[in-house]
Amino acid sequence: MPELPEVETVRRGLAPAMEGAVIARLELNRPDLRFPLPENFAETVRERRIVSLSRRAKYLLIDLEDDLTVISHLGMSGSFRIEDETLGEFHHPRSKDQKHDHVVFHLRNGKGPLKVIYNDPRRFGFMQLWRRSELDLYPAFAQLGPEPTGNALDADYLAERFSGKSQPLKGALLDQTVIAGLGNIYVCEALWRAHLSPKRAAGSIVTKTGRPKKELGLLTGVIRNVIADAIAAGGSSLKDHIQTDGSLGYFQHSFSVYDREGGACCTPGCGGTVARITQAGRSTFYCPVCQK
Repeated sequence: MPELPEVETVRRGLAPAMEGAVIARLELNRPDLRFPLPENFAETVRERRIVSLSRRAKYLLIDLEDDLTVISHLGMSGSFRIEDETLGEFHHPRSKDQKHDHVVFHLRNGKGPLKVIYNDPRRFGFMQLWRRSELDLYPAFAQLGPEPTGNALDADYLAERFSGKSQPLKGALLDQTVIAGLGNIYVCEALWRAHLSPKRAAGSIVTKTGRPKKELGLLTGVIRNVIADAIAAGGSSLKDHIQTDGSLGYFQHSFSVYDREGGACCTPGCGGTVARITQAGRSTFYCPVCQK
């Protein structure tokens, strides 16, 4: 399932085409995806201007005028692509089978008509309508923690959440009520960069007085860096994820531990071998030598 960097990459790819454009028509080629599409979806958004594209955790938010937002989740195989009809040919190559084009945004952006197409072979994605001013009340957002790239995430905050916890550090970081949008790949990479074992108790990097230890301060900065690096590389293209122009993200080519079981640890002078264990049903990759 696409993680935060992949969704942020999609947002950045769509924004130049969609922001400021008017939805001339919304074409719905089926009544549902994972869930039924919103009632009167096409009629409600027709002729509304797209104010901005934003993101919350792993959700893409298409913000329309009049306090309305289209909440979109890519599921396992969802993707967007842009077709600019003013060029006579597709501006970007088709990335998926056309029979899986389920939702088509027909837009006017002042330069001519263009289409933004949502394609989803497995149909695990979804779209819903919500009031922008009430996004905090959306069920999936109500309990989300701060963004890993936002100012609210700091060592003091994590110390408060981790204090006294015997839960393994890997599981604590995957808890979406602690940090929103931080997924399995990037937790593995962040823990490797911070030289912290995924099996270590979350409370072990907090002092008895509830203050963050040096390791927690390092981890907080590393989380920001690994997410920033992944976004800059266009995310990680594992299985179905692609960018809006049909190309692949490249961060998977710089994985240090994820999916590298049996490979040499990349830490200079370590000499360890990347191991794989299962935690809470998820694969964890780490170096038992340098991650303590």
